[in-house]
Amino acid sequence: MVRVCVIGTGNMGKNHVRVYSELEEAELIAIADPSPEAKKLSERFGCRYYPGYEEMLEKEEIEAVSIATPTTLHYEVAERCIEHEVHILVEKPLADNIVRAEKIVKLAEDKGVILAVGHIERHNPAIKKLKEIIDEGVLGEVTSVISKRVGIFPPQIKDSNVYIDLAVHDIDIFNYLFSALPERVFSKSDVVLARDKEDQAIIFLDYGNIFCISQVNWITPVKIRNLAITGNKGYAELDFVNQELKVYESIISKSYDSFGEFIIKFGSSRVRNIVVEKAEPLKLEILDFLESIEKGKQPLVSGEDGVAALRIALLAQKAGREARLIEVGESITTH
Repeated sequence: MVRVCVIGTGNMGKNHVRVYSELEEAELIAIADPSPEAKKLSERFGCRYYPGYEEMLEKEEIEAVSIATPTTLHYEVAERCIEHEVHILVEKPLADNIVRAEKIVKLAEDKGVILAVGHIERHNPAIKKLKEIIDEGVLGEVTSVISKRVGIFPPQIKDSNVYIDLAVHDIDIFNYLFSALPERVFSKSDVVLARDKEDQAIIFLDYGNIFCISQVNWITPVKIRNLAITGNKGYAELDFVNQELKVYESIISKSYDSFGEFIIKFGSSRVRNIVVEKAEPLKLEILDFLESIEKGKQPLVSGEDGVAALRIALLAQKAGREARLIEVGESITTH
């Protein structure tokens, strides 16, 4: 059983508290957050409360921590936890800029600390099943992916935009599905309802033979989280929220017509609703983190994965602001 704490108990942090309290693999020791609601949360889940995380690190015997603070505090909190040789699960994005993200990875490596990054969609059972289907060749050679991640503006977001808050999810998923990084990125974005941050964007990622498009916004009145993927043998649709996956297998015949012209004929596709064992992605993420600690293995989403997703999201943001195609190898050092 791993002795755990949670730092930051806002929108996501409170769910980390709940999940840890439900797991036999973890012992929830304490939480740290200066808000009055956090103290009530500690009473509800029977753990100790600290308004400041540094006091908690000094007084408690902690093995692991979830860091769910505002993004601008990730580096500071992660650095202090690593100094105490505490394993960390950092909510996405890993940091507010690429330099700090890379420093977190280096610090954790130097201290032998397990670092997991909270890209929760990687743990979605439907995504895991889609990855299996792609690797098995059911869709043939994948040619394109279109994802849609839209909804209303989240009031808890103070220090981010749709690139860092939303698109980073799909960027990480694309990297995971194809075990690769894109070569180039292009984007168009706008400020529609917000005053000072991009609240809608379309992102184009070039993975060589695979083209990926991510639509993200905070202006659509309904929450949509889906993905459509096309291959030369089939097509698949995935619903993140309902954890549903549907595959359409292409029926294709190739021949020549009476004039000797090559033709391709499509028959009615075979449709399969793929069985997905539904589970809470956050619980799976935390279980993977705890197992990584117990077995000394790399978590599903490593620090390097977190850096890669953040880097590409920031390049997409740069591409949107400068209205140009950007090579992924181009340098970027600031938020």
